[in-house]
Amino acid sequence: MRFMVIVKASGESEAGVMPDEAMLAAMGKYNEELANAGVMLAGEGLHPTSRGVRVRFDGKQRTVIDGPFAETKELIAGFWLWQVRSRDEAIEWLKRAPFDGGTEIELRQVFEAEDFGAEFTPELREQERRIADKITAAGKR
Repeated sequence: MRFMVIVKASGESEAGVMPDEAMLAAMGKYNEELANAGVMLAGEGLHPTSRGVRVRFDGKQRTVIDGPFAETKELIAGFWLWQVRSRDEAIEWLKRAPFDGGTEIELRQVFEAEDFGAEFTPELREQERRIADKITAAGKR
C-alpha cells in the first residue's frame, strides 16, 4: 500500500527559511534509509506559497489566486510518497524522521485501483496502465 506523507508548513517554511546543514544531513540520511529499504517512491520540499497560485473552479469559470495564502497550519511544505506493507509500518518509519518540536506530519493512504470497485472498468484500468507507463518513461529521460 502507498501512503502520502504530508509535511505541514510552518511560519519559517512560509517565510522561505531554509534548513541548516545539520538538518539537511539528517534528512539526507533518513531519505537514504527509506530508499535503501524500498519505501521511498518520491519526496520533495515545496517553495513557500508566496511563489504559488491556486485555481478556483466554478462551473466553467477559472479564477487564479496568487499566494501567499493564510492559515499556515493548512499548507503543505513538502511530501513523501511511500510504499509500505501497512499503516503501522508507515507510522514506524515516520516516527524516525529527524524533525524537532512543532513539526506536524499528516499520513494519508493513496487510493489503489481495487478501491474503486466495478465502476473502474477494464477500459479505465487499461487507460490508467497506459498513463502509468508514460509517467515511468518520462522519469527515465
